[in-house]
Amino acid sequence: MLHLIYILAFTVIAFFAISNLIRSLITISGESQRGSWTDTPKPIKRANPQSYRATHPELLDENGNPLDEPLLVIRSVSVEDARQKLDSIYQSSPGQTRQPEEDS
Repeated sequence: MLHLIYILAFTVIAFFAISNLIRSLITISGESQRGSWTDTPKPIKRANPQSYRATHPELLDENGNPLDEPLLVIRSVSVEDARQKLDSIYQSSPGQTRQPEEDS
């Protein structure tokens, strides 16, 4: 008896899912034929471009104006400097038991 209830429940769920899929396909087809649906989003037009306000406080300076400079600056490091820094971090870790190998 329980098997029949499961079969009936999944049949109803499958029917709703397939009918929803068909409705969505018909809706998208109709919108694409009318031309109201496109692959590329349309740009948002603002009445006044100067009235743009950044929403996140880190994107504003002390006066509340949007920042124009880059937020991340990466310093160039040589491979040897990076290797020495990583070796020093590894050697100072608490679980480090091996002695570092010395270059001749």
